[in-house]
Amino acid sequence: MRKRSFFCLAATLLAAIGFGGTALAASGGATHETLNLTSHWVGYFSLAVFVIAYALVMLEEVTHMRKSKPVLLAAGIIWGLIGLVYSTHGIDHTAEVAIRHNILEYAELFLFLLVAMTYINALDERLVFEALRVKLVNAGFSYRKLFWITGLLAFFISPVADNLTTALLMCAVVMAIGKDDTKFISLSCINIVVGANAGGAFSPFGDITTLMVWQKGIVQFTEFFALFIPSVINWVVPAFIMSFAIPNAQPQAGIADLKMKRGAFVIMGLFLWTIATAVSFHNFLQLPPMVGMMAGLSLLKFYGFYLKKTHDSKKSAYDPRKAQEEIGQIQPFDIFAKVARAEWDTLLFFYGIILCVGGLGFMGYLAMVSKVMYLDWGPTAANVMVGILSAIVDNIPVMFAVLTMNPDMSHGQWLLVTLTAGVGGSMLSIGSAAGVALMGQARGKYTFFGHLKWSWAIALGYVASIYVHFLINSSMFH
Repeated sequence: MRKRSFFCLAATLLAAIGFGGTALAASGGATHETLNLTSHWVGYFSLAVFVIAYALVMLEEVTHMRKSKPVLLAAGIIWGLIGLVYSTHGIDHTAEVAIRHNILEYAELFLFLLVAMTYINALDERLVFEALRVKLVNAGFSYRKLFWITGLLAFFISPVADNLTTALLMCAVVMAIGKDDTKFISLSCINIVVGANAGGAFSPFGDITTLMVWQKGIVQFTEFFALFIPSVINWVVPAFIMSFAIPNAQPQAGIADLKMKRGAFVIMGLFLWTIATAVSFHNFLQLPPMVGMMAGLSLLKFYGFYLKKTHDSKKSAYDPRKAQEEIGQIQPFDIFAKVARAEWDTLLFFYGIILCVGGLGFMGYLAMVSKVMYLDWGPTAANVMVGILSAIVDNIPVMFAVLTMNPDMSHGQWLLVTLTAGVGGSMLSIGSAAGVALMGQARGKYTFFGHLKWSWAIALGYVASIYVHFLINSSMFH
């Protein structure tokens, strides 16, 4: 998930108003009558509400107010105003049908992510990620090798987990290894952010934007892998440049070995099976992927029931250390505790964003932006700009806006916007959730200006990945 300001997109929307039609110009469709509100006071006020809400999202690190709060309120205000205008013009059910469509899109995304987050929390509680961290710290690699290893792991873990979880895990590794070596930690964190974002771009599970494109049915599951080589280039180019600044010294180990809790490997297997089920339901049965994910959640719940029933409380009380190894934990496994630990603020944030952007699109603003970007500029320039904006603007509302516009463009262009929206945020530390989280985790060592110093190298990787995509996937642009 990314969190960035929405000022640039709002400015584009405001600039596009000049291309708009008259206020309250009704257009009769086959089923419902719609109103063009782009030049109406409701449209202007809704834009202002959204800009203010997203400004508060951007300032979350300063205000410490959760990002879901302003966008939830903004969504209610925007759709309330839409409902008011339509009711005063005697147009029944049109706004209701539109908002139900947005809610359906959110429900599919919500249920999919809830299952994925629950599995990640279960693996975390079983010490899977912590055991990996300890093994890497004790492996005896040089700083330069660990720079490449953590970046490589970030690239390949994020397609299955997500870029935020992956980045936090790898950052914990470099923090444990680097200790007071600020330069190593800073460069490694930059490498991790770029690797995690690039790795998420070639998988439907790696980023919210790719998940939305897949669930929309525009790009099929296996077609995302056409972005694998461009994604590799996006990470390798800046990593290669930065690696020369990494000392070839040897860090000290000294962290005690750690064993995963009972059932960790089974939960890993169930997670992979759940992903396979989601893919199969979507590809072969033409059902939403979240149906397969929810079926996979039931398997985790059954296995959690088994872990809870086989928990030996007497051993736990008598020998806690032995119980940790043999039984798995002192407290019995509780699946609902893993559900409760899901990123609920993020899930509610998605609701607010989808309804806000959906409301502005229903008013007619997205049609304006689509005309300016995809007809006047052309799809290539528009899609490259989407990636640049995603370093400043949240890639989730941008991608949802593109999907709502649904511009007529080739398969290669849809893959291009998927790539650029996924990796563009790496150019600034505030451009992705991974970057923002690592600035907090490695406070004082990984900073905005430390990342900005290497933005030119990351931009080279961005340009190179686009060029490689055009080169190797040229047949998709017809």
